[in-house]
Amino acid sequence: MTEFPITLADIQHARQTIRDVVINTPILPAAQLSSELDAQVFYKAENTQHSGSFKVRGAFNTIAHLSPEEKARGVIAPSAGNHAQGVALAARLHGVRAVIVMPKRAPLKKIVATRRFGAEVILHGDSFDDAAAYASELQSRHGYTYIHAFDNPYVIAGQGTIGLELAEALPNLTTLVVPIGGGGLISGIALALKTLRPDTRIVGVQAAGCAPVPGSLAAGRPIPVEAVQTIADGIAVKCPGRLTLPMIQALVDEVVVVDDEDIVLAIAHVVQNSRLVVEGAGAAGVAALLAGKVRLAPGSVTAVLLCGGNIDDELLARVLETAMVRQGRYLLLRTSVEDRPGGLARLINLVAETGASVLDLFHRRAMWRVPITMAGVELVLEVRDEEHARSVLEYLGRHGYRCERDGVGPWPG
Repeated sequence: MTEFPITLADIQHARQTIRDVVINTPILPAAQLSSELDAQVFYKAENTQHSGSFKVRGAFNTIAHLSPEEKARGVIAPSAGNHAQGVALAARLHGVRAVIVMPKRAPLKKIVATRRFGAEVILHGDSFDDAAAYASELQSRHGYTYIHAFDNPYVIAGQGTIGLELAEALPNLTTLVVPIGGGGLISGIALALKTLRPDTRIVGVQAAGCAPVPGSLAAGRPIPVEAVQTIADGIAVKCPGRLTLPMIQALVDEVVVVDDEDIVLAIAHVVQNSRLVVEGAGAAGVAALLAGKVRLAPGSVTAVLLCGGNIDDELLARVLETAMVRQGRYLLLRTSVEDRPGGLARLINLVAETGASVLDLFHRRAMWRVPITMAGVELVLEVRDEEHARSVLEYLGRHGYRCERDGVGPWPG
């Protein structure tokens, strides 16, 4: 039998350690997703946890087990954002100095929040792994106590407390879908669930822009990927852990990969249908379900971990706009009008007659090589659905407007 760095008893002890600090986060029915998939789907809403993600669980448990000497030296941790906030909050609660190294491209919201919790933030490198290397250098130079984001038994045990909560709240759980970065979260949860509910199917999800786990599992050892390019910065870890990969190999039934397009639509789906804000990593599990990467038996009970909600406001706005276009709710079109008084007004009046709303309008004379007597117009319209969008384009076409949709060609045909 595979030996793991932690046991169920370690997770149960971690639960006692952190019980007065963390929230036993709600498990909420995902009604729309359940309807679409013909299954009972629930969200484990760790996006509502203190600091906006599950990370405070492992961080608090780890710092609680440090010696007085280790605490006195202060702690240092690398993070793409959520571990940073978890460590910063846990350190403040323990009265310990915290230094956090984050990638230069870390979301501003996560940087600000980490500083608000009292930590010193150093920006270095382009990825989590760059930040981790520099954090190790600073640890050696200054003697800080290093708090690894995932490859630490106390961190894994702390994250595993989510598995205890799921086992108690959903005794009939058949499938659990969990995002994977370095693997600490899924390792702890999988150990808890596979011990208490051995028949539970556990599926891990990685972002295509940074997905080292499938290759590492095939090789039987951690294999890093070189490029990192994904909206799911919270799971953008180039290489799984030395401790976590064997646990994933032994305890996780399947690992799937989703692309950023899937993740964008998943963020919007959760916001629009459940009124919950999630970041890219937090939506990865939902993305896997929506994209058909995880098959569910009819009527089965499935939980999806919304592991974080720390998304920048500007990025969230862009994501929702992009999703609205993909969903057929926003119609982007180009056309031209006669360059004379009333030329633009006629077009707008026709749009109004279709029931569409004008969100943005750009009116330019010198564009698209239109005749000198014409002016180019770009419109962003809000419509009910794809069928409504097509009816708008057809209506404008019948009234003499040659429209180009989304910049991909004229309409119709």
